Amino acid sequence: MSRRLLVTGGAGFIGSNFVHHVVENTDDRVIVLDKLTYAGNQKSLEGLPDDRVELVVGDIADDALVGELVPRVDAVVHYAAESHNDNSLNDPRPFLDTNIIGTYTLLEAVRRQDTRFHHISTDEVYGDLELDDPARFTESTPYNPSSPYSSTKAGSDLLVRAWVRSFGVRATISNCSNNYGPYQHVEKFIPRQITNVLRGIRPKLYGKGENVRDWIHADDHSSAVMTILDKGEIGETYLIGADGEKDNKTVVELILTLLGQEPDAYDHVTDRAGHDLRYAIDSTKLRTELGWMPQFQDFEAGLAATIDWYRENESWWAPTKDGVEAFYAAKGQ
Repeated sequence: MSRRLLVTGGAGFIGSNFVHHVVENTDDRVIVLDKLTYAGNQKSLEGLPDDRVELVVGDIADDALVGELVPRVDAVVHYAAESHNDNSLNDPRPFLDTNIIGTYTLLEAVRRQDTRFHHISTDEVYGDLELDDPARFTESTPYNPSSPYSSTKAGSDLLVRAWVRSFGVRATISNCSNNYGPYQHVEKFIPRQITNVLRGIRPKLYGKGENVRDWIHADDHSSAVMTILDKGEIGETYLIGADGEKDNKTVVELILTLLGQEPDAYDHVTDRAGHDLRYAIDSTKLRTELGWMPQFQDFEAGLAATIDWYRENESWWAPTKDGVEAFYAAKGQ
């Protein structure tokens, strides 16, 4: 039996990939609620059937609008967030408005309707690990956020936990590692480097490029979220990862190699403030308790497919590229 899902931030990178995943793999219908800020792109939903996907342009902090939409659905999947670390360092306020107040608004709406709620979060709430530390983040790792972005995501996670315990909201949480794949804004690390090379611009690498991220393809994130929505235990947190640890230097050099360039054809730029060293996810709980497994375990193959998507979809990313590079150029990055 098909469900009706409200997907917040469904025109953003990870959210739009989830909407495509839902349409391709289920009979569910989706209402996308997206503010269509710079990070949301209506073109990311092009080609999806109108009778399955409805776009509502609006703010998750708009109580009246959220109050109208939640009674129409069986579950809310909450992707919407201000999510770019550099932007949070430049202007933290939007992160408070969206990540804290927006999440609160949604929680109150699902509380009134007793609607199933799944909250998408990030591994950045745990802070970072030393480069030589054999440990990985687990569901019991203490929160230690480093930036306005990660601290507001940590705050939103705690709100969800409190609404579960205090009000009986039927919610689950997932914290995921770094995603890559189609429809990702060119301000982000992998698409920025890909589109730089495609335009004949030398890629830029923060510091020495030793920072490690645990990469997962957006399709795997989507399948994990669907698994949690279907099988997850209310009140539980699940970490989503695909054992994809790579340092930034390795990723840039692989992008250059896959695009036929010399692997050292990049420039080092000033590191950003508070740049976390290493993220690493232990997704044992999700795999053993809910039976999920990632499908994209070959990072090089997944990256090659992502490069192909950006090569074939310049019309999607070109309108924002110049503005992003101008922003970084002004900062010497």
